[in-house]
Amino acid sequence: MTEKSQLEFTGERFLPECQREIWYEHYHRYHVAANWVKGKVVLDAACGEGYGSHILAQHADRVLGVDVSEEAVAHAKNSYTKDNLRFMKSDVLALDLPEKSVDVVVSFETIEHLAAHQELLAVFKRVLKDDGLLIISTPDKAEYSDKTGFNNEYHVKELYRDEFETLIAEQFDHTEWLGQKLMFQSAIWRLNQPLNQLTMQTHQESGQALTDQMPFNPLYFVVLASNKKIDTNLINDCYGFTDAEESVYEHYNEMIREYISVAKKFMKLNDQQEKWRKHPIIGRCIRWFDKEK
Repeated sequence: MTEKSQLEFTGERFLPECQREIWYEHYHRYHVAANWVKGKVVLDAACGEGYGSHILAQHADRVLGVDVSEEAVAHAKNSYTKDNLRFMKSDVLALDLPEKSVDVVVSFETIEHLAAHQELLAVFKRVLKDDGLLIISTPDKAEYSDKTGFNNEYHVKELYRDEFETLIAEQFDHTEWLGQKLMFQSAIWRLNQPLNQLTMQTHQESGQALTDQMPFNPLYFVVLASNKKIDTNLINDCYGFTDAEESVYEHYNEMIREYISVAKKFMKLNDQQEKWRKHPIIGRCIRWFDKEK
């Protein structure tokens, strides 16, 4: 995994040393976005620690990462050095960039941290070229908060899908919608050739496998928006993602091993307690203690 940064994780801004689901979610978005930035001038709006801008810079002509945090920008400048990558401190609502100067704007998990949603999308449209592309993500309030009862203290205003659609349609004529959700799955693949396609299967009670659609709602929306028709040939039906260290799976195994160990210790203590209860003196003390409770 990535080396620990000098920034403190507060829950507001993702850091590469974070583990489990959040690591997969954040890195996956940037690796998918990299498919649309080749040879382009890219703005990474609310870039945070800079890891995503660094990923995009492996493919783009130029990348500018912008964040409101002076500390985050300073860290990014020290951590990610590349000739075609630079970082700048700025509020995304007050970007000092020329009109129509950017090919692609990437803005992941930003809009829900602000109340000025319309203003943000207007800024993105202003800096994008006429045929430019916005790649933006946000959690689905219905799945992220309503269903789970979770309250993210750093989210100012979350959106339902229809609200998000309306906002984007005010600025952009064409959209393509992707959904993201971390899944536990098994993979079977051909070993002697590159991967060309991915088929997802979901077991049903009928004994058949559902293959033409996902059986659940996405947790996050990832939307491509443009005033030029979007080339759907560049969009895959599904993007899989993992890390070589299989960190989520290893953490799962660690938790299972710990659970089994604790369960065994509990069973051993419970057996010992039953033996003590049968002791003529200690057993009487235990029964008196239980009664007093």
